[in-house]
Amino acid sequence: MKKILVLFAFVLGLGLAANAQTKPAEFKFESETHDFGKIVLNKPVTYDFKYTNVGEAPLIITKAEASCGCTVPKYTSTPIKKGETGVISVTFNAAAGPSTFSKAVTITSNAKTPIKVLYIKGETVAASSK
Repeated sequence: MKKILVLFAFVLGLGLAANAQTKPAEFKFESETHDFGKIVLNKPVTYDFKYTNVGEAPLIITKAEASCGCTVPKYTSTPIKKGETGVISVTFNAAAGPSTFSKAVTITSNAKTPIKVLYIKGETVAASSK
């Protein structure tokens, strides 16, 4: 019985050591928040959140969800290898009256931090008449 316990502990230790040496995928964003400033109502604006995979494993984004229907995220769907870059494009189209806005886009992936939140903000203004 003692030999079985020692063997089990040895195998478990090897498994943990091997797993600890591999670094999972991980995002490194240039910026996680973007301020559009003043934008005109009913005129869509887009910002590209650029990121690099600083982990060892390929980074795979499985989902990108916006906090409302006026915000649409698009992302690189192919796996991003170590050192490579990807883009998450966020388009915002304000249809409501002039006001400030702050929207979140939640990214789900296989990264070390599996859920990441990006933010856009700004102020919508009425179009100037000529």
